[in-house]
Amino acid sequence: MVLQPAARVREAGQDVTFCCRASGTPAPQKYYWYHNGTLLEGTERSSGRLALRGLAPEQAGTYHCKASSEAGAIRSAPAQLTVLAPGQQSCRAEPEPSLVELPSECPQDANGSRYYNVGRCPASPCRGDPSEPSGCGRESGLCCGVRRMELRQVPCAGSVLPLKVVAECGCGPCAQPRVLVQGRVTAADTGEPLRFGHIFLGARKVGITGYQGSFTIEVPPDTQRLVTRFVDGQQRLVDAVKVLPFDRRGGAVYQEVKMLRKKEPVELDGGRSNAIPLGDASGREPVGELLLPAGTFLKPSGEVFNGTVKASVTFVDPRDVGTASTASSDLSFADAEGDIVPLRTYGMFAVDFREGASGAALQAGPVQVRMDTGQVWMAEHLQKMKLWSLNPESGLWEEEAVLRPDEGGDRRKREERTFLVGNLEIRERRLFNLDVPEDRRCFVKVRAYSNEKFNPYEQLEGVVVNLINLEPQPGFPSNPRAWGRFDSAVTGANGACLPAFCDARRPDAYAALVTATLGGEELEAVASSPKLNPNAVGVAQPYLGKLGYRRSDHEDAALKKTAFQINVAKPDPDNADENNGPVYSYRSLRECEEAPVSANHLRFYRVEVDKYEYNVVPFKESDVTSWTGDYLAWWPNPQEFRACFIKVRLEGPREYMVRSRNVGGSHPRTRGQLYGLRDSRSVRDPLLGDTSGACVEFKCGGMLFDQSLADRTLVSVVPQGSCRRTAINALLRDYLSRHPPLADNNHTGAFSMLAPLDPLGHNYGIYTVTDQNPRLAKEIAIGRCFAGTSDGFSREMRAGEGTAVTFECQERPEGRESLFQRLLSAPAEA
Repeated sequence: MVLQPAARVREAGQDVTFCCRASGTPAPQKYYWYHNGTLLEGTERSSGRLALRGLAPEQAGTYHCKASSEAGAIRSAPAQLTVLAPGQQSCRAEPEPSLVELPSECPQDANGSRYYNVGRCPASPCRGDPSEPSGCGRESGLCCGVRRMELRQVPCAGSVLPLKVVAECGCGPCAQPRVLVQGRVTAADTGEPLRFGHIFLGARKVGITGYQGSFTIEVPPDTQRLVTRFVDGQQRLVDAVKVLPFDRRGGAVYQEVKMLRKKEPVELDGGRSNAIPLGDASGREPVGELLLPAGTFLKPSGEVFNGTVKASVTFVDPRDVGTASTASSDLSFADAEGDIVPLRTYGMFAVDFREGASGAALQAGPVQVRMDTGQVWMAEHLQKMKLWSLNPESGLWEEEAVLRPDEGGDRRKREERTFLVGNLEIRERRLFNLDVPEDRRCFVKVRAYSNEKFNPYEQLEGVVVNLINLEPQPGFPSNPRAWGRFDSAVTGANGACLPAFCDARRPDAYAALVTATLGGEELEAVASSPKLNPNAVGVAQPYLGKLGYRRSDHEDAALKKTAFQINVAKPDPDNADENNGPVYSYRSLRECEEAPVSANHLRFYRVEVDKYEYNVVPFKESDVTSWTGDYLAWWPNPQEFRACFIKVRLEGPREYMVRSRNVGGSHPRTRGQLYGLRDSRSVRDPLLGDTSGACVEFKCGGMLFDQSLADRTLVSVVPQGSCRRTAINALLRDYLSRHPPLADNNHTGAFSMLAPLDPLGHNYGIYTVTDQNPRLAKEIAIGRCFAGTSDGFSREMRAGEGTAVTFECQERPEGRESLFQRLLSAPAEA
């Protein structure tokens, strides 16, 4: 499906047009339209265009199309049609509630909370313009957004804190954020980066990877599945076809891509019959074998090649759970109705046949694939096993052959094993799969949080959650560590729902291993030992016991804490305890996606040192569409986010909180006005005694949102405790003196500067990263700051490397306030 229908908002009596377009060989001949899942009578046509005239309220709902040809069918994604009553507003003027946390020095309200409602406007589409021509392209359209903001003054510890809140919502131009996928491609076995590899979207080459294997892909508009192919120009690694998750609301999602190394070729005599085992590594019994009859190798012209053949057959063995990250595509196919449905793999293999002398590529066919029935652990799968090949453009698997019991006779008598056999020809397709369609499906609800408090208002968006379906427990297979499928999803404002195989009869028939990453950083799962806490896990008993939740370090404390495993027990519709998540039946996707935060769900959280962020103009970094153009906005450009950090060394017996206070420095519209506050606790250096380091964010100098005049932010860095400034980085001091004006640095308990307009680097103790995703920019900058380099990444503090300013801290005498405390209690006097 190359053109998807788009959501529309209309008033009753207006007209609307939906469009879809599919491609295939042969070209699709018929299109059908469905309303709320029901076929619309009289909509069979040769083009994917649906025009509705004089809309009535009952025509609201979802619309999708299905395209078909003799080769099969494919469905589009559903598009929502909203039909408003005459005069009804699609964007309410009253903002929705949205809470931000005030600094710790601000008093709590009557309910004991320091959260303040700043309001938000939902980024929903507004009613289309009746005068706009009704075509198949994108509507210029309007979206609900901020129409007016108000400045509030919040009393905090003897001073007032400025805060801008949304006062009114209204329709305006829709934000058009860039949608990106970034990441790194490496070899699965050695971690060696794919240097200057080719990147394809479908058949179109869109770029190459960098020297360190890095890549950035801009997601085309209306993309539903981002099918990306990575090709090693040196042909040492097997082509990787990945369906990469992305955030439709904008910004960048980070992905680590692993590529499988090609198996060393063996020399075959093309004039004789040959057999190549599949999955015989590490002393395992092969899953099957590839039988190549004499004369099966062909040149591209069709001429039989009987010379020496170099044959490389690389097998992805699901009996090794570590191979899941190297598997291609997302193990899906389009069924006869056009729905994209999952497969469960028993192994996939890539083939590469070449002439021994010239290295020219060869084709093969027909060849025979034999699969050992002893490796099929669920008896019902023996009747459904098929051979599939991967379409690298659609990322979907397509049926090549049905595997049937071997009727060969002689070979079967000589061996105790029995086989399933199928035939195929190897032409342009080079990646094949031994799979069965699996219809026992559910969804698992997962949420990610910024800390271990699991506050509903502190959920993380843009987190990539990965789920690997593990093989059933003993009684079904011989090896419970095998995997059968994997899926990924990106968390939104209401978490993420991941598809998984499940079983209603036996809770432990299928298990799932779940991990989560944000910008390459692994998030932590909730502990399961020494005592399981249902309130922390997010699932109530007795359903939690049925799921058998276990974190990865459950039995070995030395293991990482970044994954959990559950039994995917399908909920019993007659049991009220099991009808509130976190597992939902496959037909209950909408209930899963719209489930309130109070419903059962599984959790990850971010492990980090104590930190706090306050912006005068509220902005949700995980939702680029929440950006508001204002002179006091921390991020002045919603298309590009520049994160700046200063590294502070603290010599003292403990860890210290360090605050940066950021106000307008040189711009006439903002001079002396607060942009925001940042607090960060220092982290011990394991190699230096009584020394810690803090990476503290500050507002970068540069253009404000109107892009007309730059501002050098006045940044004040103040550590908590009795701390005295003892050193300033010589290069930084020299830079600031050569770029006046100089900030007042009379007080030795703090450090102030006018933020540099240049990016500088680790030699100055300043770390700057620009990215289309603010969280990713900050993660990369923090990693460099910890390492003390401009191109490295570390989570272990190196306080002696790349530092901007040094403080010596002592335990203060009893009753004496530090400058930090005086700033909180009496900021004007301090």
